Amino acid sequence: MAKRKHAKNSEAQDEGLERQPNEDTDDSGSDEDNDVVNVDFEWFDPQPEHDFHGLKTLLRQLLDVDAQLFDLSALTDLVLSQPLLGSTVKVDGNETDPYAFLTVLNLHEHKDKAVIKDLTSYLLRKASTTPALAPVVGLLSPDSTAQVGLILTERLINIPAEVVPHMYTMLLEEISWALAEKEPYAFSHYLVLSKTYTEIVSALDAEESRPQKKSKKGQDKAEFFYFHPEDEVLQEHAAGHGSFAYTKEQGDGHADSKRAFQELGIKPQGHMMLIDAARFEGAVKAISGFLSRS
Repeated sequence: MAKRKHAKNSEAQDEGLERQPNEDTDDSGSDEDNDVVNVDFEWFDPQPEHDFHGLKTLLRQLLDVDAQLFDLSALTDLVLSQPLLGSTVKVDGNETDPYAFLTVLNLHEHKDKAVIKDLTSYLLRKASTTPALAPVVGLLSPDSTAQVGLILTERLINIPAEVVPHMYTMLLEEISWALAEKEPYAFSHYLVLSKTYTEIVSALDAEESRPQKKSKKGQDKAEFFYFHPEDEVLQEHAAGHGSFAYTKEQGDGHADSKRAFQELGIKPQGHMMLIDAARFEGAVKAISGFLSRS
C-alpha cells in the first residue's frame, strides 16, 4: 500500500503532451492549433509486486549500452528492497508500470553485494579517466569508509521534468525519517548517475558526401547537452562532475537511430555529479526554482 498519492494535473497541463494537428489543418495555423493532453501524475513507494519490470526497463535506459555489464534484475531487486525510500511516478494507478523513478543506494552498506561491487568498480574506472571526477576516486576506493549515496533516477522521454522536484523533496524527507529510525542513510556525499549527449554529423549524411556537412576548423569541439535538464542545476552544487564514454561499442547506426526531427545524430555518454551532503538540500531547492522558471 502506497503511503502517498499526489495528483499534479496543473504541472502536467503546463508541460503538456502535444498532438500534431489533423492533416487537413491549414498550414498557416500556429502552435495554438495543437491539443494538450492533461495527465494526472501519481507518486508511489517502490513496490515489488508491481514495479519490477518497469524499474528494470528504466534502469536499462539509464545505463544505456553499458546496461549489459550489470545484473539488472539484482539491481532492481535492491531498489525494491527499500520500499520506504525513493518513489515512482505513474499515471494509471498503483498496479501499472512506473513512468519515472528516483532512489538512493548506500554503496558502503551494500558493498558486499555482487551488483554493487560491479557498479562501484565501473564508476571508479570511469572516474579515474575523467580529471573532473577526481574526488570520486578516493570516495569509491576499496579502503574508503565514506558513506556515498548513489542516486539513480530515470523517466520516459515524454514525462515532463516537473515531476522531478517532488521526487527529490520526498527523498530528503524520507532520509530524515530513516535517520530518526537509526537506518544507514547518514550520507557524506551523493553521487548522481545520469546521461548527457553530443550531437554528431549523421553517418547517413556523410555517405551522401554533402559539402555543407563537413566540419569547419575550430568547430570540432563537441558541445554537451542534458537528457535531464535538472542536471545543469545539480552541477552548480557539485564538488565534481563530468561525462564519460560508455564501455560497450555503439554501432555505426546508433546515433542515427536516435535522430528524430533533426539533421544531427545523437551520441549518449554517461555522466556523474558528486555533491557534498551539506549542499544537497540546497541543490534540491534550486531544482524546484529552475524548473518553475523554465
